[in-house]
Amino acid sequence: MLSRVADSIYWMNRYIERADNYSRFMSVNFNLALDLPPNVDEQWEPLLIATADNYLFYNFYQEPTRENVIDFMTFDKRNPNSIVSCLNNARENARTIRESISKEMWENINELYLRVRDTATKGQSNLNRLQEFLNDVKNGCQHYYGVIDCTITRNEAWHFGRVGRFLERADKTSRFLDVKYFTLLPDASSVGSTLDLMIWTAVLKSVSAYNMYRQQYKMISSSPIVEFLILDKLFPRSVAHCIRQAELSLYEISGNPIANGYKNEAEKALSKLRSEIEFTETAELFKTGLHQYLDRFQTRNNEAAKAVYETYFSLKPVEA
Repeated sequence: MLSRVADSIYWMNRYIERADNYSRFMSVNFNLALDLPPNVDEQWEPLLIATADNYLFYNFYQEPTRENVIDFMTFDKRNPNSIVSCLNNARENARTIRESISKEMWENINELYLRVRDTATKGQSNLNRLQEFLNDVKNGCQHYYGVIDCTITRNEAWHFGRVGRFLERADKTSRFLDVKYFTLLPDASSVGSTLDLMIWTAVLKSVSAYNMYRQQYKMISSSPIVEFLILDKLFPRSVAHCIRQAELSLYEISGNPIANGYKNEAEKALSKLRSEIEFTETAELFKTGLHQYLDRFQTRNNEAAKAVYETYFSLKPVEA
């Protein structure tokens, strides 16, 4: 497979996953804002900080109000991570490799992008229709994954798409947890309160994990939630599951049996990261500091993504 094609497939999936997760960020935060007690202000800046969009945001906006944050993370084309920017980039990647993907994939991406673009153009991003719009984005992204599973051969292209999707999903799940760190409670005594549990519940709902979590755990509590979203090997949006699936696809791409050990730097980086997560215990996460652990994971995950780029996508000099 041409590296150009593989790169486009990889990024097409990362952008779709990013759009899906940004819609989740805002949807759950919007619902949480409606449920907050009267004495607690809405908080939208934590979304910007957790996604590392806060520096760019303040270049264009003065205050992190609900309207400003929603506009910046949804429709602002100056933000490369906004929903409309991600879907536009996914569509452009798909357009350049239409011969390598199914007709249904292209139609799904194109239709979803046009719906989002038209919403922005017509100025219909008012708050009354926000949840309907965000659900439409989430459903469109889920439909895209269903189309892939039904129409794409399990070849190298499929595996490159999986690597992109799961690396992006692992990163965003860690950032959903990090939003809790940046969300301020009125005072220290609120830890463990109804408000604190409400915020933790919002974290679960942001990754569609609430029902699966309640089947496995009886109580809403920080420790089991962190364990479920980071260390659970079976839940499809947990960090451990995502990194494992990305690792398996990398070994399928190279044709190297995973039992033989790594064959290139990309496999080495992901296998090392997966191994560290696999042997981590919940108590260690809180002993290290949850935010510090998540910050370190995001750095390591980005390093693994860089290794994938250098192994498969970057231009290499031709030796004489």
